[in-house]
Amino acid sequence: MYFQAIALPPFGARLWFCHLLTNSFLGYDLLIVSISFSQLRAFHAVAEHGGFTAASRVLNVGQPTLTIQVKELEERYGVELLIRKSRRTELTEAGTALFETTRGMMKFCDEAHDLLTAHGKATTGHLRVATVGPFHATEIIAAFRRDHPEVQISTLLANSERTLRHITDFEADVAILAAVPDDPRVRMIPYRTHRVIVFVNKDHPWFNRKSVKLRELMDQPFVMRERGSTTRRAFEASLTAKGLTIKPVFEIESREGVWKSVEQGLGISVVADFEFVPHANLRALEISDHKIETNYSIAYHVDRGHSPLIKAFLATIDRMRSPQASRRGLPLRPPSLARKRP
Repeated sequence: MYFQAIALPPFGARLWFCHLLTNSFLGYDLLIVSISFSQLRAFHAVAEHGGFTAASRVLNVGQPTLTIQVKELEERYGVELLIRKSRRTELTEAGTALFETTRGMMKFCDEAHDLLTAHGKATTGHLRVATVGPFHATEIIAAFRRDHPEVQISTLLANSERTLRHITDFEADVAILAAVPDDPRVRMIPYRTHRVIVFVNKDHPWFNRKSVKLRELMDQPFVMRERGSTTRRAFEASLTAKGLTIKPVFEIESREGVWKSVEQGLGISVVADFEFVPHANLRALEISDHKIETNYSIAYHVDRGHSPLIKAFLATIDRMRSPQASRRGLPLRPPSLARKRP
């Protein structure tokens, strides 16, 4: 016995079974049950905006309609996705897991819209950039805006660990980050390498020095960024490799907070050289006997490499790394981005 299937609209199929002995055919109509996109969209909107009322305003769909769609989705699979309370809704364990999936799905739908509307036209849309600091981001965004002035751009500022999650959670399109573990979901393109330096305030005995040795730092009070900070991880890894320890006296989740704390005399700190802003009350010192570096990369989700906006952003990065750009003070492109020439 063998069978042959033919598709029937909209969600059906007919299976034809052939009995080899009798050479007869029997046909069976089957219904292929699929999840309704409108149900998933309704669930996602409610989960994202915290309730049916807010979701109905965003989707411009009546609240009773959304309620029915979500209820049908729950009943079809026999699960509870939302806990309905008087003024808000909460996600169940199953709802949280589904929300992780629909977040990517809805982003892909947005990309499909952007791709179709932008086909044959200038790149348009909204580019979300996650970054560990404003310095590289402003440089790149300025170049991208010159190429694509019609694109709206927003930024998310966080340490490298959180910036990576912005990419894996589809909360950002591209990212500028450093020193994160390899993740098969994320494509990394090397961008720049920077040295870690020490900085002190004007009342510190080292204020008139140009450099300091790594071992001298052991007796100094330190103001540190949070543990997810790229610079902190690189600095502490180098100390550990040398068998050295320091005395953190204050930890603050803000680059500006660290600078202000050092200026006020709470301690000394470290920063990537390109991030240090010259200030009358602060002095940067090189670490003369040890080279501590942070490596910055451009990142995007591997499933989103087809996005026109991401392709345009990477093209801008590529142009910034050209020999002509390097003569204007920008770095040469790394081998991973270099075009092969005939």
